[in-house]
Amino acid sequence: MTPDNFLGLPDQYSGFARAQALVLPIPFEATASYGRGTAHGPAAIIAASKQVEFYDREFDREPALIYGIHTLPALVLPADPAAAVDAIAQAVAAAAATGKLVVGLGGEHTISVGFGRGLLQAIGGPLTVVQIDAHSDLRDEYEDSPYSHACVARRLSEAAGIEQILQLGVRSVDAEEVAFAWANRERLRVWYVEEVHAGGWQAELATRLQGRRVYLTIDVDGLDPGIVPATGTPEPDGLTWRETMEILRTVARAGQIVGIDCVELAPVSGLHAADFAVAKMLYKAISYAMGDKYT
Repeated sequence: MTPDNFLGLPDQYSGFARAQALVLPIPFEATASYGRGTAHGPAAIIAASKQVEFYDREFDREPALIYGIHTLPALVLPADPAAAVDAIAQAVAAAAATGKLVVGLGGEHTISVGFGRGLLQAIGGPLTVVQIDAHSDLRDEYEDSPYSHACVARRLSEAAGIEQILQLGVRSVDAEEVAFAWANRERLRVWYVEEVHAGGWQAELATRLQGRRVYLTIDVDGLDPGIVPATGTPEPDGLTWRETMEILRTVARAGQIVGIDCVELAPVSGLHAADFAVAKMLYKAISYAMGDKYT
């Protein structure tokens, strides 16, 4: 039987002491406003990841067998978003305090508020947030909740230690979000999807990240629905696979990735291509984050 962990790694590559990366499943869903099912995302990602080849042609090796990945038990969280955010922050802080790369599997995007706070508790600031997303998530409140998935970047922007938020792939915004981004443009940069498609964004992104520690949050709806249709609020004309990989490479080369989360996969029975694409993307993201030392 294939081990039930991320990538299905044998024990010698997935033990806690050996592993340089920790995968933390966070199956939380409370504020979804359209399609639902993100609570099943972590399990679907892990199941699909067991079909991903260890060998990566870009690196001409099997990176996961060099750095190792340990999969932690899934968090059991309260239904209240504020309480869940606090619990996630505690769990992430404990994981990050080990000095290993922490990779969160969501769940809805609300988990990222707790994930970011946990990183700050463990390693301190300043941190730069790089957000791949179809939406800016900059509302102050949505459907009577300041912890809605639509408010994630706004809450992170308020956290002491977050020096800038850089968003790529955005193509659906509210007037309030546009105004907030413009008013805070020195520390909040949005590359709308047409800017990414046009190219030429890499130099500015690299300059903004140079030498900085990075928290990377990936909402899978940032990718085109042709790649990941299984998400609560799909938006057309999303990032291509190649654009997504170029973003991940640029971030890893310019900055130091200290934490990653991936959210908003809402698996659909029989539509396993989306689960597999997300699992493969995460393996690439982890390998890029590990850098030359481990790959």
